[in-house]
Amino acid sequence: MSDEITWAIGLLAGVVLTATAVNRYSPKHRARLRRVVALFVVFAIALGLELAFRAMHVERWAVRFGVARELLLAFNVVNIGATLAFSVGLQVTGVAVPMIATDLLVGVGYIVATLGVLSGHGLNPTGALASAAVVSAVLAISLQSTLGNVLGGIALQLDGSIREGDWIQLEVGPHVRQGRVRNIRWRHTVVETRDWSTIIVPNSVLLANNITILGKRDGREVPQRMWVWFNIDFRYAPTNVIQVVTEALAAAPIQGVAADPPPNCVCMDFGRDLRESFATYAVRYWLTDLAADDPTNSRVRARVYTALRRAGIPLALPAKQLFVELDAEQRRAEKADHRVSARLEALRNVSLFKALTEAELRTLAEGMSHVIYTTGEVITRQGADAHWLYVMTAGTAEIRTTVDLDGAGPLPPQTKVVARLSAPDFFGEMGLMTGEPRLADVCATSDVDCFRLGKATFERVLLARPEIANLLSEKLATRRVELIAVRDGLDASAKQAREATERDRILGSIKSFFGV
Repeated sequence: MSDEITWAIGLLAGVVLTATAVNRYSPKHRARLRRVVALFVVFAIALGLELAFRAMHVERWAVRFGVARELLLAFNVVNIGATLAFSVGLQVTGVAVPMIATDLLVGVGYIVATLGVLSGHGLNPTGALASAAVVSAVLAISLQSTLGNVLGGIALQLDGSIREGDWIQLEVGPHVRQGRVRNIRWRHTVVETRDWSTIIVPNSVLLANNITILGKRDGREVPQRMWVWFNIDFRYAPTNVIQVVTEALAAAPIQGVAADPPPNCVCMDFGRDLRESFATYAVRYWLTDLAADDPTNSRVRARVYTALRRAGIPLALPAKQLFVELDAEQRRAEKADHRVSARLEALRNVSLFKALTEAELRTLAEGMSHVIYTTGEVITRQGADAHWLYVMTAGTAEIRTTVDLDGAGPLPPQTKVVARLSAPDFFGEMGLMTGEPRLADVCATSDVDCFRLGKATFERVLLARPEIANLLSEKLATRRVELIAVRDGLDASAKQAREATERDRILGSIKSFFGV
């Protein structure tokens, strides 16, 4: 019996080695260790019973348990070898093999081991195989559906058409469901849907139907194309709508939207059967995270909405909805006064215009326009020629400058936040007063409401009272030097000297820009 004890000790050492290797190199396959340990325990029980019956001189049962011990020994060797090869060796080398394939190989190993042990005890392997074939045929007839699912699972894993982690689209009855494949098992595939439900799909059903794999082409991950629809009245030209929306989508990144291919807007239809009084548009974008489709659609809709509002393009109303408003000269005057009052209140918060009279402020207010921006949009861009001043009435924004570091080596441009704005505040005064290009980007960090004042409106006030230029140049110089000091790190004395120089320069630029 010394050989049996030696084999048992060697087998125990193999189990310990396998457990150590799995825990160190492939801890996610620890579940397989249960099978290794369980099979070794059964082997130990068979060995103990064999030894016990031999001690009691019950040879018939001792022989029977001896055969069982040899079978279990062979199974243990196959199981340990497969675990070390598939769960450790392939994981270390980075080679992925489907679970069903490894189970099949282990099963074939068990069959070979069984035939080898039994042939050593006088069993004819040919007869055993013939008997097994008959039994298999009977089982195949009686378990056609189950075997179809099992074979389907084998086919899915071996050909790699669907893998764990893939997003797929299923037609479940009259409904279309999307979900992520979590597990491909022998009989079924587990799919987790977007609404936190789980679908158990028989593997034979997957093989018998067309399955759409989302976000994958040529076997590699790619962004998934998405659509966001909206309607605009026929009174607005499609070219204008497309340009406004496309420029807004490209102005600043949107979380979850791929930069390449870039998002764009297209005109899809002119209403069903031309009975609706609107055209149908769609934003096409490419989704980087399939699990975040609805939040990303929401961010895209917010960008579209604010862009259309800024351009004065309203979303289409339902065709059957009717609004009746009594219009009269007095009503129109009241609405105009209300608009001007809101703009006057905003202008009074602009320190730059403290020296203006009430009449001058009203002139500016009558020429201002209302614009809005959503989070992440660029309101003004560094280097742009934009002769507008913005008066923020709600929201927050950041002033960012981009510095080119090429002089210090092959480094990318660096963006630096030099100031943060919170309503009520204003910006863009240099572009309005002097026509100079923008020194920095101004980016919305929340939804922003602004009134925008253009050169033509301000010119009427300045030409009527040219001495305003002197007062404005002092305030502009102070504000501009504060921005430069943050960007360039100027000390107090350098700031003071710079302000005097800037005041004279700005006054000259104002007079030249407006022809004063």
